[in-house]
Amino acid sequence: MKTIYSLLLFTSIVYPQVKFDEFFYEKTLRMDYFHTGNDEEDFYSFDELIEEPFWGGSKKNLIDIFNYGKYKFEVYDEMSGKLIYSRTYATLFNEWQTTEEAKQTTKSFSETVVFPFPKKPVMVVFYSRNRKNELIKKFEFKIDPENYFIKTERSKKYNSFEVVNSGESSAKVDIVVIPDGYTSDEMDKFKVDCNRFAGYLFGSSPFKENKDKFNVWAIESPSEDSGPDIPAEDVWNNTVVNSTFFTFDLERYLMTRANKELRTLASYAPYDQIYILVNSQKYGGGSIYNHYSVCVSDNNYSEFIFVHEFGHGFVSLGDEYFTSDVAYNDFYSTEVEPLDPNLTTLIDFDSKWKDMVKDGTPIPTPDTEEYVDQVGAFEGGGYVAEGVYRPCTDCTMKSITVDNFCPVCKRAIQQMINFYTE
Repeated sequence: MKTIYSLLLFTSIVYPQVKFDEFFYEKTLRMDYFHTGNDEEDFYSFDELIEEPFWGGSKKNLIDIFNYGKYKFEVYDEMSGKLIYSRTYATLFNEWQTTEEAKQTTKSFSETVVFPFPKKPVMVVFYSRNRKNELIKKFEFKIDPENYFIKTERSKKYNSFEVVNSGESSAKVDIVVIPDGYTSDEMDKFKVDCNRFAGYLFGSSPFKENKDKFNVWAIESPSEDSGPDIPAEDVWNNTVVNSTFFTFDLERYLMTRANKELRTLASYAPYDQIYILVNSQKYGGGSIYNHYSVCVSDNNYSEFIFVHEFGHGFVSLGDEYFTSDVAYNDFYSTEVEPLDPNLTTLIDFDSKWKDMVKDGTPIPTPDTEEYVDQVGAFEGGGYVAEGVYRPCTDCTMKSITVDNFCPVCKRAIQQMINFYTE
């Protein structure tokens, strides 16, 4: 715990936080934009601005202290030039860039950033990382909060309900659960499923010890058809956020590109994290850091999927396995240190979990019985057998296990919870 608070203290000195009420109203400004490119390049173009009624994030920790995610955006007060908000994140687009298709064509993806509604004009600056994980400025956009083209209309009315209520949103981690493939007749099932899945999350450490720091909301948004799309089986259902198996032609990868529809539904509750619960028995799911997470409702492994994917979406934990097929090519370069807190190439091991390794433990660490319960650096992670290392022999980010986050993942989760709830 001392390490956690030391990290937060140090980063708060480097990135001083700002006073919320000086710069922001307690509601959200949503900026939709298009992210376009191929495997070699990307660029941004503006779509629209939307005012949303809730602000679910912290009012204290407005400046990101973590160096996670492929992308970053910063919000500057135009008059003073002061940095007043920032977040790092990843998107489906940056995963697509590593696929074979991205070598052959160019695509556009709808993406969104949200931040507290500014009181005065601001400049929003977007960054992408290069192959060395350096942040490169890509796009900037000036916003006048008095602009009458900022949309306030609500095209549909959806009800939200509380699954877990622990208190004021600004001091909690707020998760909003979106149903997909639940018809009007299945809304009662969705409510039961929400309670069951909240139990799954708070059945794993360190979430169980921090349940009082979470709110869970859900939106009653029925779909016309039951279940998601399964393209390889010629199943095409009409659902509210169009979740689809075989994303990037990987059967179990269940994601959506309906970004605007998803964000609109999420806006009916305060939220920090979006979770899509898909009405299906088929194994599948997916998640992207500070973007959204997806899990199926009724698979035998749904508990594992739900918690595992939230590790990606909430904390940017990387996959520690290397034996399963994935849609990406060379997702982690062995020439740079990964951004994820639970993976290393040993290029900058000091910045990761070296402080948690017992004296005398060899680095790299042999995957033998002697070190089975110890923190080390075990080769095989990030989808490759060599060159990328994980902290322990096993973890919920490696195998289909529940309540099994390794000490390194637990620390990263606790740090993120503290950031949202201080």
